[in-house]
Amino acid sequence: MPRPIEATIDAGALAHNLEVARASAPHAKVFAVVKANAYGHGLMRAAQAMQGADGFAVLEFDAAMRLRDAGFKQRILLLEGFFDAREAAAGAAQRISTVIHTAEQFALLEALPAGTRLDVLLKINSGMNRLGFAPDAVAAAYARLQDIAAVGRITLMTHFADADDERGVDWQMATFERAAAGIAAPRCLANSAATLRYPATHYDWIRPGIMLYGSSPFADRTAAELGLRPAMSLVSQIIAVRDLRPGDTVGYGGTYRAEKPMRIGVVACGYADGYPRHAPSGTPLRVNDTITATVGRVSMDMLCADLTAIPDAGIGSTVVLWGAGNPIDDVARSAGTVSYELMCALAPRVPVIENINIIK
Repeated sequence: MPRPIEATIDAGALAHNLEVARASAPHAKVFAVVKANAYGHGLMRAAQAMQGADGFAVLEFDAAMRLRDAGFKQRILLLEGFFDAREAAAGAAQRISTVIHTAEQFALLEALPAGTRLDVLLKINSGMNRLGFAPDAVAAAYARLQDIAAVGRITLMTHFADADDERGVDWQMATFERAAAGIAAPRCLANSAATLRYPATHYDWIRPGIMLYGSSPFADRTAAELGLRPAMSLVSQIIAVRDLRPGDTVGYGGTYRAEKPMRIGVVACGYADGYPRHAPSGTPLRVNDTITATVGRVSMDMLCADLTAIPDAGIGSTVVLWGAGNPIDDVARSAGTVSYELMCALAPRVPVIENINIIK
């Protein structure tokens, strides 16, 4: 009998969440962001479920080529661009679009073979101060791209730092518009938060990421309130039960001490499976159909759940670490992190099961 832990990926939820993004920006095309192995959900699995997207955005050159080799004909975008001449030449041959965010990348485009036509997205640093051309350098960068024979369509893009927060996007939108003044090119600005909250950012293309996987980009609105469905459920079972007396401690370091008689269950899941070691006692779990909480420190292969108020729970009871019935956002918030990290940290040793009943 295999160890009772698995991650279930709901293809129907991925397809549904893509449609939520499209409905939020009905006049824009959609780059579905599938970088980092589709946020841990599996690149090919996610792309197949979201094949209705107008394009896919990735970080890794290998991922872009895998999508093209698998027959996906949509636009495929490298979010950090090509890193060397080999990638540029191979990517151009497969019609891979690239972000251009620094002057050093111009040389890669200028060296492409005659007859090459490559679509590019010119990235503007509107205030996040990671990648992109400074606003006063955008006009010159755009003009230089127009002079490169290998460059086809040019789209302007930026990335928002606070679309999910009170600061919002107005300050970056103002910078972007000043930098792009007089440039008649398509725009690609909106991430998940901007897609859902700021219609003025939609323009020609949106780039939803986290919302596609059923997580809310906002602290004050749940995924369910946004109409999103969880795409990943990490599920295990109770493998042992213990009765505690007042004063008994649980796990390494004895960080949890029972204040009253308790019943706890040992769950076959730990940080080697991708569950956050730093998740404190009180992090939500769903055992059978009841929300309860962790007790004690998460160890490599196990963690403990409070079963005191769940008398029907015992060895073999189902435990949802996150996903259906136990929102990943709640788990991440309790652990002091974000759902992105939990999804991406899913360990290779966890079997992944796909629900292929795609909901149209």
